[in-house]
Amino acid sequence: MRISTVTMFDQSVSSLNRQQSDFMHLSQQLATGRRVVNPSDDPQAASRAVSVSQAQAVTQQYTDARVSARNALSQEESVLNSVSDALASAKTLVIQAANGTLSDADRQSIASDLRGIYETMIGQANATDGNGRYLFGGYADGSEPFKDSGSGIEYAGADQVRKQQVDASRKMPVGDTGADIFTSVPSGAGYVAEQGSTNAGSVTFAGPDVVDTADAGYGERYRVAFGGTADAPTYSVEVDDGSGNWVSAGAAFEDQPFAADGTTVEVGGLRFELEGEPVAGDTVVFGPADEMNTNVFTTFEKVLAVLEAPADTPAQQATLENTLNGAMRELDASLDNVLTKRASVGARLNELDVIDSVSGNRELNYAQTMSDLVDLDYNQAISEYSLRQVGMQAAQQAFIGIRDLSLFNYL
Repeated sequence: MRISTVTMFDQSVSSLNRQQSDFMHLSQQLATGRRVVNPSDDPQAASRAVSVSQAQAVTQQYTDARVSARNALSQEESVLNSVSDALASAKTLVIQAANGTLSDADRQSIASDLRGIYETMIGQANATDGNGRYLFGGYADGSEPFKDSGSGIEYAGADQVRKQQVDASRKMPVGDTGADIFTSVPSGAGYVAEQGSTNAGSVTFAGPDVVDTADAGYGERYRVAFGGTADAPTYSVEVDDGSGNWVSAGAAFEDQPFAADGTTVEVGGLRFELEGEPVAGDTVVFGPADEMNTNVFTTFEKVLAVLEAPADTPAQQATLENTLNGAMRELDASLDNVLTKRASVGARLNELDVIDSVSGNRELNYAQTMSDLVDLDYNQAISEYSLRQVGMQAAQQAFIGIRDLSLFNYL
């Protein structure tokens, strides 16, 4: 079989081109550090790499979301820490103000300090996150959540909070509403008492104290209503029927004689101590803390009102004592609530740490899988590179030999 010179040249050139192409492809792999430079290098690995890359992108989005959630919760935790300190300081001042030896001037001095705490609390309740959004406004975070309605500071924000998707199966609240923090108390926070707003007598109270949680009436809201005459005062105990109406707590609690030097009332598993001189129409209401005043700002306002007013008459002194006694319990309940919310924020921050740990392991697995699919084995690639280089040099030398095979060289 006769092989023409053209055929030999074509085959040599084809061999050189093939060797050069393989050499250049290997050079690209070494330069990029990837075994799969083009999808055609390994279609199956390239397809799986796309899926892994998408999973990595989603994981990174969740990581960024957790950073945002952690920042929001950390800011809230810092504010709640300040609020709990303020409530503890307020409780200390109220205890100090309850000292019967203080003069009106002394109480007004305490009221000045307490008003400073009150203003600080309002500022904390209307704190922003640095981007103009109010921390405790819920969805309505574009305006102040707490405003003066004319009758006191009230919540004007939303009842729902923003949630953030921090992982594939976890959507986490990244805040709490102001209503949950400043106008709520935890269930089981105990009992609170307060005198009627129109009381004209000098009756003071102590308690209520729990004596029997198994009593059928335990957990209800009660009212002691005074009647009779100045010489023979009486009292009746009424219970809230659930619709805001007061009905008799029973025949045994109707028109009972009242002793000014001390009367003990036991109803619904509670014990209540009363003393002083009532006026017909005076009332004292006591019930679970979460069914009484739960607005911490209202508590401050009541205390400030009695501390800044004179306490010269027995009725004024009774109002002062009763208001301060009730305020102590309300501040305790509010502080418990803030600490509970702060613990909830801490739990969510801990959960973010756990999710970060799990996500970190997931990212390592993705990175390892991606490396196995597309990354280059440098030891193998360098060996093959050297081999290809030798092969290409051999092909070049062979072409030189074929090129010189001409009869004209021997004429």
